[in-house]
Amino acid sequence: QVQLVESGGGLVQAGGSLRLSCTASTSIFSINAMGWYRQAPGKQRDLVAVIISGGSTNYADFVKGRFTISRDGAKNTVYLQMNSLKPEDTAVYYCNAKGTPWNPHFDSWGQGTQVTVSS
Repeated sequence: QVQLVESGGGLVQAGGSLRLSCTASTSIFSINAMGWYRQAPGKQRDLVAVIISGGSTNYADFVKGRFTISRDGAKNTVYLQMNSLKPEDTAVYYCNAKGTPWNPHFDSWGQGTQVTVSS
């Protein structure tokens, strides 16, 4: 079992920044992929950014150049630095862990943290 706990959400004005944190109950290097997703009311849950165990990253087009995913292995924590926030970034942001060496089908989600960007 891997437990994920997100924090760092809140209310920010357009153009501002927030840093989300996702702390895992196990080494993040034992997880194949750590990702951030977001979901606004009435919309699907979309991938925002992902970091693979080897360190490579991928981003959704709508956040490229604004958001950065990173990790701190010593703290078992993955971060999402969000800059130049827009009102359309408003959503619940979820941390996700996919795959472990012992279970390729492993899939775990955090509880979500609300990000609200005002005009």
